[in-house]
Amino acid sequence: MRRAGQRGFSLIEVLIVVLVVMIAAAIAVPNIFLAVSNLRLRASAGDLSGLMQQARIQAAKDNTTYPILYATRNGARIAYVDLNRNASFDADEPMMEFSGTTVPASGTPSGSGQPTAYVLAGDTGSSSYDNTNTLGFTGRGLPCNYDTTTTPATCSTPVARYFVYYLTDTRVGTAGWAAVVVTKGGRTKMVTWNGAAWN
Repeated sequence: MRRAGQRGFSLIEVLIVVLVVMIAAAIAVPNIFLAVSNLRLRASAGDLSGLMQQARIQAAKDNTTYPILYATRNGARIAYVDLNRNASFDADEPMMEFSGTTVPASGTPSGSGQPTAYVLAGDTGSSSYDNTNTLGFTGRGLPCNYDTTTTPATCSTPVARYFVYYLTDTRVGTAGWAAVVVTKGGRTKMVTWNGAAWN
């Protein structure tokens, strides 16, 4: 209780304000971390999609085939267009660095709590999806399975005729998922997993 002539807040009032601020922070901080993780995942998927389109345009311009490869550079995961096809990143090659803890997934998501494999609209789901193979773009700007085990390297069109490249990140309690879909015409589409469906 205040006496006449006193200014300021009582100890009880200050404690109530501090308590309200702490409760609001406890609710907001996890949501902020989740939002930042989602932004990083979407940024990486967007950058990978852009790199794929850059490879497609360059392949059509040069009338040759260019693969997109993954590597580690200065401790960070990268994807790059291998312009000289030496399976090694060179400083003049287009590249993108994956944001934060985002990494390319090895294969289709599987297991308990994981998202279902992405199926392109209109597909029956019976095709095999080439999400673990090396994506290349031909001189016509079309996607292909770039195979370096043959000499010279070959680029064949997969049965599924489209590719799905999954990205995942690690976050508290769960993993986030995004995918870049390359259609048979070479266009890219980015999708994210919302916990129930790809959209």
